[in-house]
Amino acid sequence: MSTHSRTVSVVTRLTGLFCLLLVLGGCSTVYYSTMEKLGVEKRDILVDRVGDARDAQSDARETFRSSLERFQSVVDTPETGLQEKYDVVSEAYDNSLKSANNVRDRIDGVEDVSEALFDEWEDELDLYESASLRNTSKRKLDETRELYSSLIARMHQVEKRMDPVLAAFEDQVLFLKHNLNAQAIGALENELGQISRNVDSLIRDMEASIAESEAFIQRFREGTV
Repeated sequence: MSTHSRTVSVVTRLTGLFCLLLVLGGCSTVYYSTMEKLGVEKRDILVDRVGDARDAQSDARETFRSSLERFQSVVDTPETGLQEKYDVVSEAYDNSLKSANNVRDRIDGVEDVSEALFDEWEDELDLYESASLRNTSKRKLDETRELYSSLIARMHQVEKRMDPVLAAFEDQVLFLKHNLNAQAIGALENELGQISRNVDSLIRDMEASIAESEAFIQRFREGTV
């Protein structure tokens, strides 16, 4: 990570903590205004938040993969005590839910700053005296919006894919909680195949979204959008 990126990331988090202390109304406006006074533009914040969303998805991918392995271990070790099995799957579900919520929060952050960035860019088109420069900037805005639209759609696809996996994990946790008996383990095994397929599909979507996020960040850093 470059020195500039680290600076943006640190300042973003510090200012974010400050923002939590403000009255909710107008928080984003105050935040972006403060950042600009510190020399950090909205486009820098957008790149930083896309990176955060990419990292959150990468972490969630590993968490979901690990959780599936822990669910699998419960089925594969019938000699393990039922309470211990419940504790394993309950912790795995909690970790997955936490990772999923982090992904959602990061996506919300990306959408918030992108909306402010595009609104500002659109408004400033009217400030041009040169029609040629205005048209060039408008084309650049349209290209960036198109690139962003593809990226955020991919992120939302991942977000939606998490829900059925989390629901399936939660079902298994509740089933063990309410039916701490040997028959419960047999029922879990019947469901594990579908859960595994859902997790595999989710991980593929996450990997595609992560790759698209990295491409988006690279294009911004290269100045091609």
